[in-house]
Amino acid sequence: MKALITKKVGMASVIDENGAVIGVTLLSASPNIVTNIKTIEQHGYEAFALGYGENEKAGKTLKNQYKAAGVTPKIISEFRTDEADAELKVGDKISADVFNVGDKVDVTGLSKGKGFAGTIKRHNFKLGRKTHGGMSYRRPGSIGSMYPQHILKGKKMAGQMGVKRITTKRLKVALVDIESNVIGVVGAVPGPRKGAVLIREAK
Repeated sequence: MKALITKKVGMASVIDENGAVIGVTLLSASPNIVTNIKTIEQHGYEAFALGYGENEKAGKTLKNQYKAAGVTPKIISEFRTDEADAELKVGDKISADVFNVGDKVDVTGLSKGKGFAGTIKRHNFKLGRKTHGGMSYRRPGSIGSMYPQHILKGKKMAGQMGVKRITTKRLKVALVDIESNVIGVVGAVPGPRKGAVLIREAK
């Protein structure tokens, strides 16, 4: 199972083997540290946890928790796997060289926050009429009938837009720079610049 915690740098253009210019998203893949390994015998499932960066403001409790890893990470994420790697141990470092050009990966990140938005912007509702006394130009309209006397959960209404966990599947790795610890993925990746992005091998 190939996986990394990265940070989004921005977008750039590269030339593929056919001579076409394609847009890629650059991800800063600083070495991740294995902070925990879970097995079926002890935890009921197999997974490994990776840490990114260093938390300089961590208290004694966190420092003791990640003492075996040798560093208190700033960002931690767990990746489930079907078969745990026997060679992987707590404290090992994983860098950009685990991926190769041409690999298919799933990329997960938090989308950009858009603030409080109405139904037209958030759910693409239709505008009301502007003529003949129409007073419902941007209003959502009716939100329910007499039964069941309350609004059902999931009703499309105005509210917070963005800041959602989004996974873009089966993107192609177009660039792997081991010296600079940078991975280039074809296409757009959810989230703002400097946002945390999880990248894992596609199934």
